[in-house]
Amino acid sequence: MSSESQHSRKCIDLALQGGGSHGALTWGVLDRLLADPRIDIACISGTSAGAMNAVVVADGLQRGGRDGAREALERFWKAVSESARFSPIQRGLWDRLAGRWSLDANPAYLFFDQLTRQFSPYELNPLDINPLRDLVAREVDFELVNSCKALKVFVTATNVRTGRARTFAQPELSVDSVMASACLPFMFKAVEIDGEAYWDGGYTGNPALYPLVEDAGTRDLVVVQINPMVRDTLPRSGREIINRVNEITFNASLIKDLRAIELLHRLIDSEDLESERFRALYVHIIHADEELRGLDASSKVNAEWTYLQHLKERGQSWAEAFLERHYDDIGKRSSFDLGALFSDSFRPPGSAAGKDE
Repeated sequence: MSSESQHSRKCIDLALQGGGSHGALTWGVLDRLLADPRIDIACISGTSAGAMNAVVVADGLQRGGRDGAREALERFWKAVSESARFSPIQRGLWDRLAGRWSLDANPAYLFFDQLTRQFSPYELNPLDINPLRDLVAREVDFELVNSCKALKVFVTATNVRTGRARTFAQPELSVDSVMASACLPFMFKAVEIDGEAYWDGGYTGNPALYPLVEDAGTRDLVVVQINPMVRDTLPRSGREIINRVNEITFNASLIKDLRAIELLHRLIDSEDLESERFRALYVHIIHADEELRGLDASSKVNAEWTYLQHLKERGQSWAEAFLERHYDDIGKRSSFDLGALFSDSFRPPGSAAGKDE
């Protein structure tokens, strides 16, 4: 590598949201970043699908460096697709012909969705059968993840008893901590670790930012957001209302953490407190809000390989656009206006009225 390319290398921390199959969008972002020798990833904080992506990257880095991480991500998402090949929850003929990824017209999906609203997983699945757990245990070597020195990984779950977030890190990462981070309480029994029960981390940290704020070695925090912040249309049907409530709920913890960072920035600026103890972070967000709004909630359980590949390609394009527009900002300034986030006129980057300049 030339001295010029070494000089231009930049280090970032990543925060990865959860979102079921939409985590393949994050796969695409990670693939593009790992392919770029100018970018080094120091830490990843992930929740649910974001946590799975994070541990797969650490596993792959230990096996074969950056290329090994990209290959591990491909294998993992291929395995996700293979595990769902014979599921009755598939797109119908008309949806396929129309190019829609939604499962809203699938009778099995509608039946299962209604069933989980009436009965708990303790009633529906007393043996706690979870094929996704078996898949993660098979695809990820947690000894390699916990011994990975090239990447710090943080996985967040919600303590059912206290309602507070717990963040797991090396060397205590395990299939249990990852499944706790992805435990939707209407679908799975709570995951018990050290005598405590845990649900999906999205309720308290989607993803948790504080482990990255405390990373003194990196100032640039890049959030990969796969849940839309804004929807212009008012939800009217019962399903639309529930889906929007879930989106707001799973974005709330992220918005709260970004608010805290924004207030810290104001304090540092007003009191001139810049130091090793009080660092103004540079905040960046990778997403495309209009595309996210075009993906309805049921598509989060669509695991068709063609769909996952489509999402990967979209994620790659998001990362490509981010690097083209904001690579020079990394290490120098935020590319996301935190103050605007809390304005009533806020339009996310990538939306029709909020395109990056």
